[in-house]
Amino acid sequence: MAEAKSTSRRFNLPDLGEGLQEAEIVEWHVAPGDEVKADQSLVSVETDKAIVEVPSPRAGTIAKLVGDAGDIVAVGSMLVEFTDGEDTAAAAKAPRTTDAGTVVGAVESSDEVIRERASTVGGAAIGIKATPAVRALAKRLDVDLGVVTPSGPDGLVTAADVERVAKIFAELGPLERLRGPRRAMARNMTMARNEVVPVAVCEDADVHEWKKGEDVTLRLIRAIVAGCRAEPALNAWYDTHAVGRRVLEKIDLGIAVDTEEGLFVPVLHDVGNRSVDDLRKGFERLKADVKARTIPPEEMRGYTFTLSNFGSIFGRYANPIVQPPTVGILGAGATRDEVRAYQGAAAIRRVMPLSLTFDHRAVTGGEAARFLKAVVEDIEKAK
Repeated sequence: MAEAKSTSRRFNLPDLGEGLQEAEIVEWHVAPGDEVKADQSLVSVETDKAIVEVPSPRAGTIAKLVGDAGDIVAVGSMLVEFTDGEDTAAAAKAPRTTDAGTVVGAVESSDEVIRERASTVGGAAIGIKATPAVRALAKRLDVDLGVVTPSGPDGLVTAADVERVAKIFAELGPLERLRGPRRAMARNMTMARNEVVPVAVCEDADVHEWKKGEDVTLRLIRAIVAGCRAEPALNAWYDTHAVGRRVLEKIDLGIAVDTEEGLFVPVLHDVGNRSVDDLRKGFERLKADVKARTIPPEEMRGYTFTLSNFGSIFGRYANPIVQPPTVGILGAGATRDEVRAYQGAAAIRRVMPLSLTFDHRAVTGGEAARFLKAVVEDIEKAK
């Protein structure tokens, strides 16, 4: 049986997987009036994970493209409209109407002064009080009423308040809207703040006996495996809605990678059952794929614990953010020399600061402490 072809005129941005809700248009590969074939690439879009080619669902003629390069389109929103020759001709002959601003319908003028009542935006007692005219002014000047300090009676935001903030914004320069990985990071951090109950515990590991040129990342991976085996509760997913956790046997480690475009967290799967050489090759491949923005989707999902080696850049301690549904993340700071008690005497030793953040909804303080103890003991081994 021949496969049925789509006859819909509208083509919406399809589900790109991984729970992604939007994508940024990078480049259109077609233009209105173009004839396209089924599965022909229509547009390149960028998600927080990769640049994706969106194929045409059908053969036909492009009537309309929605959005320009740089625009962010929500999943399910119209992306392309198809047409045929008759529709195109009809559209060309259709009379054009005069646009009276942005109001639909006829607009009548009047000299009558309308006194508008203030309305509360965003809630009751803690809401923002502003008249519809002031809210319209704020929208036109691209001012968020939430950042405006009201000067009117009873906390009313006035037009002068909005204009004052708009002037400040103009002096500061244009707003840089977050896109791609940075936009995803902002969403994820908001979700983490709203859901996770974070607690941090820190300790220093003595790495003075490490051999020269030791691979820090691989040693940290090995130590995390040791920690998860000593205290499996840290290798888990927490279900907020069910109020339960799933303790996982396989350790799929997300490794935070800093790039100019933003933060990526590629995944090294099953790190507890891979050889050192295999882990090294896998990590180098992940870094190369992240840099080229060609990392496969399966290498960006499903991690069960996270490592952030921020010390390779700078810093000693931190409170790394736990990303749901995981319950733990280990941060490694920059190694340093310091005077410590060693074998009953003061000695200069090389130490690595470690910061463990855990979700206290799913992990007890004792479980976290036992995990970190096992991590430190493994790191302090000479080899």
